[in-house]
Amino acid sequence: MSRKGSILRGLAAIATAGVALAFAAAPAAAHPHHHPDEDEPLVIAHRGASGYLPEHTLEAYSLAVRFGADVIEPDLVLTADGELVSRHEPMLSGTTDIAEHPEFADRKTTKIVDGNPVTDWFAEDFTLAELKTLRAEERMPELRPRSARWDGKLQLVTYDEILDYVDTLHREVITYPEMKHPTFYKDQGLSIEDALADLLAERGLDQADSPVWVQSFEYESLIEIGERIDNPIGLNIGGSGRISDADLDLYGETLDAISLSKDRIVPRDSEGYLLEPTDVVDRAHERGLDVHVWTFRNENQFLPADFRRGDRPDKWGDYKAEYELFYSLGVDAVFSDYPDKALWARYKR
Repeated sequence: MSRKGSILRGLAAIATAGVALAFAAAPAAAHPHHHPDEDEPLVIAHRGASGYLPEHTLEAYSLAVRFGADVIEPDLVLTADGELVSRHEPMLSGTTDIAEHPEFADRKTTKIVDGNPVTDWFAEDFTLAELKTLRAEERMPELRPRSARWDGKLQLVTYDEILDYVDTLHREVITYPEMKHPTFYKDQGLSIEDALADLLAERGLDQADSPVWVQSFEYESLIEIGERIDNPIGLNIGGSGRISDADLDLYGETLDAISLSKDRIVPRDSEGYLLEPTDVVDRAHERGLDVHVWTFRNENQFLPADFRRGDRPDKWGDYKAEYELFYSLGVDAVFSDYPDKALWARYKR
């Protein structure tokens, strides 16, 4: 039975004012949390407040909540003992200090990920207890040296622990877990769908009105988990180009949302300048789908050429103009590394 995108807004519409959570040396919130109405886009903290702190750490999620984010997004990978850990990829070297652990040197191996051989340390080859000995590191230290100062200080966190944290809050904050590389796990005889469905069922969070949405880049994975849970589900679609009406018809019958790369909505030319917006937002809405868009980052390196300031890739450009553009196109939610800035731009509309 189809679950429509109106569920997503309904969950967030009942959110109350945010509670300030203390975090040493954290940036101050730009303004008090502004309660969204049904017509305002929601702000999804992409991997937490990952522009300020190493991504996918409890501290990054806590800071995002302190800013007033409506939703926090944990990417999920599996451990050897079946736990769900919040990491962007199963590979660990890019976001942890595992290379500094000689006791794990022999675990480095080569596996096929998305059809390509990758040599690294993989989360599913470690127990949760072993992963807890690692510390998070900033993925882009050259762009975010402020965040990199926290390297080696913050522990990895499970989705279960994130849900425990959310339970302590005085307002409803939605979690939006992404199942990473389901086919990669299936090739190893593992099921990230079962692990997530089991956890949600154990916690009573597998219902249509639960403050949990589920996402993946793999459509079949969403259909599979949709047989076990009633939560809103959304398909991530990267790249650029038109999405066909036939595909949108299928998604409208089986999904609640599509999460699109920015180029699917406003393409860029070969020099990075913006072209005319596409009609995908309107066409998705006609089919009852909500449209989420990713990823908003303040640095020149990620902004359209129209909004860059100066030549340094790490310098912040006119990020507010980019938010204003996408908000004006009627998107339902934005993924942001800087949720405070996304909220500020929404507040100033």
